[in-house]
Amino acid sequence: MHTRQLGFGKLLRTVFTPVCIVLGMTLAGAPAQAVNVTTYHYDNSRTGWNAGETALSPRALRRGVRNQTFKLTASVALDDQVDAQPLLVTNQQIQGQGAHDVVYVTTANNTVYAIDASSGAILLQRNFGPPVPEWQLPGGCSTNAVNVGTTATPVIDAASGRLYFVSYTFDNGVYGYFLHAVDLSTLADALAPVKVAATGHLSNGDTYAFDASVSRQRAALLLANGNVYAAFASFCDLAADKSRGWLLGWQKDTLAPLAHNELTNIRKKAPNDFFLTPIWMSGYGPAAAPDTVDLYFVTGNSDPGGRSISFVKNIAESAVRMKGDLSAVESAFTPGNAATLEKTDGDFGSGGFLLLPAQPGAASHLGVAAGKDGAMYLMDADNLGDGKPGDTKPLGTYDIGPCWCGPSYYTASDGTGRVVGSGGNALTVWKVRTSAGTRLKQLLSVPEDFGAQDPGFFTTVSSNGTTAGSAVVWAVTRPDSSADPKVKLYAFDPEAKPANALLFSGDAGQWPNTDGNANIVPVVANGRVYVASYQTLSIFGLSSAPAARPAKVAKPRVPVLPRGTHEIFGTVLAVNGDELSIARRDGSVMTADAGAAKKAFRYMQPNVGSAAVLRGRTGAKGVFEAAAVLRAKKNPHLWRPDR
Repeated sequence: MHTRQLGFGKLLRTVFTPVCIVLGMTLAGAPAQAVNVTTYHYDNSRTGWNAGETALSPRALRRGVRNQTFKLTASVALDDQVDAQPLLVTNQQIQGQGAHDVVYVTTANNTVYAIDASSGAILLQRNFGPPVPEWQLPGGCSTNAVNVGTTATPVIDAASGRLYFVSYTFDNGVYGYFLHAVDLSTLADALAPVKVAATGHLSNGDTYAFDASVSRQRAALLLANGNVYAAFASFCDLAADKSRGWLLGWQKDTLAPLAHNELTNIRKKAPNDFFLTPIWMSGYGPAAAPDTVDLYFVTGNSDPGGRSISFVKNIAESAVRMKGDLSAVESAFTPGNAATLEKTDGDFGSGGFLLLPAQPGAASHLGVAAGKDGAMYLMDADNLGDGKPGDTKPLGTYDIGPCWCGPSYYTASDGTGRVVGSGGNALTVWKVRTSAGTRLKQLLSVPEDFGAQDPGFFTTVSSNGTTAGSAVVWAVTRPDSSADPKVKLYAFDPEAKPANALLFSGDAGQWPNTDGNANIVPVVANGRVYVASYQTLSIFGLSSAPAARPAKVAKPRVPVLPRGTHEIFGTVLAVNGDELSIARRDGSVMTADAGAAKKAFRYMQPNVGSAAVLRGRTGAKGVFEAAAVLRAKKNPHLWRPDR
């Protein structure tokens, strides 16, 4: 583990082109050119903005909906759930098949697909090893697919023609994460894959080693500074005595690991031996500044006692700025209510960090992030702070609703920036104001039924440069119930009045694994929209042909439980030491002893009124002896049947 230093050098004041995915930038009035989507949320600043879209304007969508020409044009059957955002490369040579516009999709089965971006024909597919079964995770963490393989969004290096991704395998009882670099034209290994391994030093000098069995790789990969970066978290906050957050890096041309890495929690001892401090961000990727080598990410919770946050030893509940070689944390913003977030599992790190392009009149670069408590912070990205809770005041705090989500950005026709929030059950649009103090002003709030899973959803934005009337905000909902696990694609006009903002809504796939959030990011490019979900890639566009039929999906398997073990969902009525009082879905009340679950660190601290799922067996005295206590979705319609 490196020694942390405080260094607050200002970022260079260069002009930032927000859509680095465009081959030949499409500005207002300029001819359209093909768009590639090579990374999560379109660019390393994570704006989610494609400024080169000329076909799918609000006017075209309204006309397409009215004439029934905007529709599902292809539906592709895949082998498993897709947690990762699809990526797109135009005019890509596929060995033996010529040039195609290609969508690259990875599944939880460790399978990589190359799919024709127009027809949906599968051009290539390759599997990269047996995924980890859910029942082999710590405590049977259920916020995943039944298989847990590749869940983070890959990244593409267009210059070398390589796709980088991380697989998670369970081979002969051995857990392993592997970083791959495969050729875009064949899916063959361009470089020999490397097994993820790392060590860090704890505060007393002890060595701590990366443990694949208790580490979850959910945040999207980042390609910057000639390196590939991957962040790691935990499974359901379980194995908290072993699991700690990591940010690791490898040289992109050799996959050699960087000399330094970031271990977010280096404490040797802690109350209850509870560590964590994960980097998960609901799948949002770490960000990189366009004009320096610096990286940005947000961390989650650590000790529920709320006494462990430290800039030196444990950077929990914080937005973090880090050197690109991972040798030092430069600054960190930690909210004043961080201790409360710790006690209530109110992760700041449930959402990602968006770096805003340079704003006219702003004294510094800006960043925004929001977490489970719904506060979206506007921050000075050049100097986030000293990492002490409440020590540094943000430039502004705005309520967007609880956010298992991430923000988007675009520049409007007036030349000023817009931040798109997606917390709670509403889409919000905020104008960046830099005169008389930097702040955000809300312009639009559109409430919709965005699903019954954890609050929030993900957005992207398309526009024809900064042409007035060309911007569209796209979103994908989460399912409402396990009986009806559909997800929907939405399109909104961010410049319209709330009552007229909705342009389109339509079924876009399914998400039957309602225990795990559908963190789906729609991809919009070249007149088409791509939505990856459970066993399906859905492609939407303008067409006079009949709408495509949705691909058939298999009924998801129910995770295996050890013989004699039961799984029971309910709502916590009382917590008295190790004893829990649980109201079951049928109204009956059950007493559970969680002592064994606590001792084994298979225990997520339940709060009165929260939903929980308990795994164990009923003892001789009628008390349920819990081997694991996990959080469940609040809405009982999302619960699996008790068994």
